[in-house]
Amino acid sequence: MLEIWRAGGSITGADPDLARRIEAEGWDGQMFMDSQSLSTDPYAQMGAWAAWTERLLLSPGVTNPFTRNLAVSAAAVATIQTISGGRAVMGIGRGDSALAYLGYAPVKLAWFETALETLQTLLSGGEVPFAATGSTAGTAPSHEGLSLGARPEAVSLRWLRKDLPKVPLDVAATGPKVIAMAARIAERVTFSVGAEIERLAWAIGVARQAREAAALAPDGVSYGAQVVVVCHPDPATAMETAMHMAPPLARFQVIQGKTVGPTDAAMAENMDTIRSGYDMRKHGLADSRERLIGGGLTPDFVARFAVVGSPDVCTQRLLALRDAGIERLVVVGPGFYPPEWGEARELFAREVIPALRTS
Repeated sequence: MLEIWRAGGSITGADPDLARRIEAEGWDGQMFMDSQSLSTDPYAQMGAWAAWTERLLLSPGVTNPFTRNLAVSAAAVATIQTISGGRAVMGIGRGDSALAYLGYAPVKLAWFETALETLQTLLSGGEVPFAATGSTAGTAPSHEGLSLGARPEAVSLRWLRKDLPKVPLDVAATGPKVIAMAARIAERVTFSVGAEIERLAWAIGVARQAREAAALAPDGVSYGAQVVVVCHPDPATAMETAMHMAPPLARFQVIQGKTVGPTDAAMAENMDTIRSGYDMRKHGLADSRERLIGGGLTPDFVARFAVVGSPDVCTQRLLALRDAGIERLVVVGPGFYPPEWGEARELFAREVIPALRTS
């Protein structure tokens, strides 16, 4: 069955009525933004939502292997697993705004791969060397100098509950190297490459090739897609909002300077507009995109990269992604629609989710 997740924003909401409403609307999971300068703490919110809901899956959307020691991150999500009775997922990527607002770029590929392997070991109840957790060498001296009869020699979660399933690792992936390593190591890979079938088919192909090369079973990983969805009965209103919502997600395609995945001339031009014009100082704010809209970002590109239109249009586009091999949708949309939409803000939950369930 297709899993449908709701993306989180800067303040997802520590509100029991909201949490219960989201669950009642039929969402399978809720993500919580992890960006210390732009959002409230995800684990605090996840703990509250775990207590307020009964079925909803909960995940940071997404954390990174830099701003927290990996043992701390593993302990945090395992705590949510305990509180929720097994409803936690560990969403992780190389880092974006959380690192940018500390003056850093996304972590290096080699360290990211080590981080994924470390998390899998810790969440499985195993033990890893101190260095594999991202210990901040130099800011605190080694405990070897302490006067102790014995001292810890490695890291593990000694309190981990054995009666609950392991927290699955869900890697947010855009480029081929991260897609490949995630497909080999994690239980879940969520592609952030847009909503075009061609680009998602390419991403799935990269993942499958990586598993085949590693002699891993093809069905040992679940593929998801993070997509911008703007659902409104009026096409002009939907596109106006989509023009502002698409750039923050599209910029992942060019964050390293070159567009990843299948790209034609029109897409390359729009991606270059985003690459050169996105204002990270206003990340998450509508006015961070005004320069892009005036600088060459086109509705045709947004209509390809995002899912934009009426409930019927959105349903058919998303079903096509399912048929292409996507088992999980992380929907960037409801929760971000303008207040002036009124009841139309609930249109996706009211009409699209039920349609996806029955098709």
